[in-house]
Amino acid sequence: MTGLALPSLRRPNAPLPLVAGGAAAAWLVGWFAEAPAADWLAFTVLRLEPGTHLGDAVAFFLEDLPKVLLLLLGIVTVVTLIRGFFPPERIRPILAGRGLLPGTFAAAGLGIVTPFCSCSAVPLFIGFVEAGVPLGVTFAFLISSPMVNEVALVLLWGLFGPGIALAYMAAGLTVAILGGLLIGRLRLERYVEDYVWQLQTGKMRPISVRLTWADRLGDAWDYTRTLVHKIFPYLLAGIGLGALIHGYVPTDLVASIGGRSNLLAVPIVVLLAVPMYSNAAGTIPIVQALLGKGLPLGTTLAFMMAVTAISLPEFVILRRVIKPPLLAIFAGVVTTGILAIGFLFNSLIG
Repeated sequence: MTGLALPSLRRPNAPLPLVAGGAAAAWLVGWFAEAPAADWLAFTVLRLEPGTHLGDAVAFFLEDLPKVLLLLLGIVTVVTLIRGFFPPERIRPILAGRGLLPGTFAAAGLGIVTPFCSCSAVPLFIGFVEAGVPLGVTFAFLISSPMVNEVALVLLWGLFGPGIALAYMAAGLTVAILGGLLIGRLRLERYVEDYVWQLQTGKMRPISVRLTWADRLGDAWDYTRTLVHKIFPYLLAGIGLGALIHGYVPTDLVASIGGRSNLLAVPIVVLLAVPMYSNAAGTIPIVQALLGKGLPLGTTLAFMMAVTAISLPEFVILRRVIKPPLLAIFAGVVTTGILAIGFLFNSLIG
């Protein structure tokens, strides 16, 4: 990854409160200046015409790129700082020993504030089994953690307000809770690979690590820097595609293909999302453009959730620890939940 260098906070030259305060002030200046700066660059410096396809597309790109980066750098750092109090060593004992119902609710809630994605599925699954966490509770966490993506949540809040962000969170939690309860009731432990059960010890030694606030802030910033470097190509691609949709795709076309009158719209976007795994942050600019063109909220939420929760890479990874019948049930439960969320939001929100 080149072209995007971010400083480190590990050894600040100034006192930490001064550095943090300066960073917050710079963030606020950037947040309020990025929209006027984008219009000035597009329509004054580049001399593009407002209202034209090219002018609107370029202005969208120039405005969204710094906006999304600011949200990532600022809010994700804060979220990660809070999330530092919930490492896996603390999560496993919290979930172990609970009943199916309270454990499932707790697991779904903890999934929101934890940074795990499909690449973490196998070690998390094995770690939860080692700690004696019930299978349904484990799957509630595995569904919630990628589906209710914390980056997508803060981006949605910043771009669209709390209404859509909270709707996204509530929908994901509902799918995670119902999916975990169903898998737990079906008693599918026989479909977990045998070697996983052989690793179970039932004994987890508590790990006590004392970190200063400077350490926590440094760790949070390091995670944010790594995240931004990792997903920056997705952001460029997503914002570029969103700009093309915003500038060139007719509103009538989006309405006819993805509108409420097309009953196949939700299944189609879910099907398209399975092979096209992308970081959730990269889908936000596309979502923004599609919503602006009139794509219903339910169809949009279904696409976002399917990209992160039922992607082909996650199925391949999970196959290492669970057998095909359980994998098929997991995929069916989550897909059914996502489809239901899409149809429900489309019917309730006009």
